[in-house]
Amino acid sequence: METPKDERFRDSIATIDEKGKRAWVFPKKPSGKLYKYRKWVSYGLLLFLFAAPFVKLNGNQFLMFNILERRFNIFGFPFWPQDFYLFVISMLIGVVFITLFTVAFGRIFCGWICPQTIFMEMVFRRIEYWIEGDRQKQINLSKQPWTAEKIRKKSLKLFIFLIISFLIANVFLAYLIGSDKLIKYITDSPTEHVNTLVSLIIFTGVFYFIFAWFREQVCIIACPYGRLQGVLLDNKSVIVAYDHKRGEGDKGRKKFRKNEDRQALGFGDCIDCHQCVHVCPTGIDIRNGTQLECVNCTACIDECDHIMEKVNLPKGLIRYASEDEIEKKEKFKVTARMKGYIAVLVILVGVLAGLLALRNDVEATILRLPGQLYEHKGENIISNVFTYKLINKTTRTIENVSFKLRKYKGEIKLVSSSDYFKVPEQGMAEGTLFIEIDKKDLKGDKNKLLIEVYSGDDLIETTTVNFLGPRSYN
Repeated sequence: METPKDERFRDSIATIDEKGKRAWVFPKKPSGKLYKYRKWVSYGLLLFLFAAPFVKLNGNQFLMFNILERRFNIFGFPFWPQDFYLFVISMLIGVVFITLFTVAFGRIFCGWICPQTIFMEMVFRRIEYWIEGDRQKQINLSKQPWTAEKIRKKSLKLFIFLIISFLIANVFLAYLIGSDKLIKYITDSPTEHVNTLVSLIIFTGVFYFIFAWFREQVCIIACPYGRLQGVLLDNKSVIVAYDHKRGEGDKGRKKFRKNEDRQALGFGDCIDCHQCVHVCPTGIDIRNGTQLECVNCTACIDECDHIMEKVNLPKGLIRYASEDEIEKKEKFKVTARMKGYIAVLVILVGVLAGLLALRNDVEATILRLPGQLYEHKGENIISNVFTYKLINKTTRTIENVSFKLRKYKGEIKLVSSSDYFKVPEQGMAEGTLFIEIDKKDLKGDKNKLLIEVYSGDDLIETTTVNFLGPRSYN
């Protein structure tokens, strides 16, 4: 069955030509009110992105995702493997938040916040405009033979791209291994940290490949979020949309002519100038309707408004609007689906806030030594052996740590030269201990003991263990 003419654009993507080869996109340099706002948002996010690994809150790196050591810092809160449930809830909050914004405002995350878009449009393309010029100059440069001018411009551009990719790779490593380690590795000889150097080179190559060659293909082909929006969007979602009712009229588009009454002739306000296509960073025609490739960057809005001003027609032919607003003139409102996402988001944030409030700076785990039951010491004393592990989530050393029994009379003896020990900052202390209790105080073969952990005279944590005794006793 033949695809209708106005839907054939959906059979292929704009960055692939008829022969299946890469169709390079040369977008026109955007300008306008929304582009100016995007620049300020992007520069703020770039500053945050580069500063976050080097900013510390209460001695903790503001953001860190150390997968190898299973240590994560989110907004200064350290998450250890034992806190993985908190990390999962945080990630769920992020997913629900992005989902809610997608349902309400389409792919706005991609156009305004996504690091790929910010780096591509606000860093690498701006360098391209500076060195090679605007759209037509870039096209001409690409078509001309390899003259000295072309070699000079291409070499300079790619060299700068490589330097920036190297800087991004360093910041990326700071998120993964920690800024302190990164600075130490930089100041040390490269031969002392060969594995890190290799990782840095690999990351640099990946970023260079993405921003120098793969570019908008990340958003079109690789990113799963573009596919996700197809599931989440509906007619009430606010997206970057072309007002086809106004733009097409009864007889469609028509080139602009002075002193012509377009409405009387039945033509729409779209003058078919193709400037919205030329400025699009993914090479699509927004007039074809909602498309997977659209990242909601608003470049077409600014460009169309600029053209409308020139021909004395109202702005807003391309704007943020829902399909229902264009078709039925319905204004945006919070739907039942959005209310459901908001409710889930509020619940998850409340749960996370509660768990964070109850979370201790020290986590104690005391477990029975595998394969051991209990031991008689003398006539009346029953002894059990346990292993303990204390994790210090703070940036200070915890001194004079000791264990005490609550409710039961008995002794806790550490297998060490002292009854006190310390737990290093953001570190761990582990060892073995014996618990000895008079058998007349036991209430059966299994007794739940509450053990308190002290630092000096300060109670810092409590935990429970099962203490085994003989089945029958008097």
